[in-house]
Amino acid sequence: MSDKQTFILRDERIVGNALAAVRAAEVNCRVTIYPPLRTLDQNAKAWAMLADVARAKPEGREWAPETWKAAFMHFLGHQVMFAEGLDGTGPFPVGFRTSRLTVRQMVDLITCIYKYGDERGVEWRETKRGGFYDEMMARERAA
Repeated sequence: MSDKQTFILRDERIVGNALAAVRAAEVNCRVTIYPPLRTLDQNAKAWAMLADVARAKPEGREWAPETWKAAFMHFLGHQVMFAEGLDGTGPFPVGFRTSRLTVRQMVDLITCIYKYGDERGVEWRETKRGGFYDEMMARERAA
């Protein structure tokens, strides 16, 4: 058996393979189950939403989508770091990546962006154009 095996439990066959690997493992081996990471569709939706927020410039904030992402991540309690620009123009966000978020954490991020944007009259133009606007979620937020 190799040193490390990773299984993404997408179907019963893969679950069976993982169970077989666990049964064949030596005593004192470690098994760790992680929740699924955010999907590509969630990522695309979030970036469309961030573009809509950036275009709306709520509260006069002329931030790039990347800066809005860092602000929302920070608001949700994720650690975001800032570094000084090479040209001395000020700090820029670095660090936490949405690719490390779980599906649930990404749902929370998208919900946070929707709530903030709805409260400030953001037009979800890119979000709708990309097919990412969730009408049912909008009705729930409005209620």
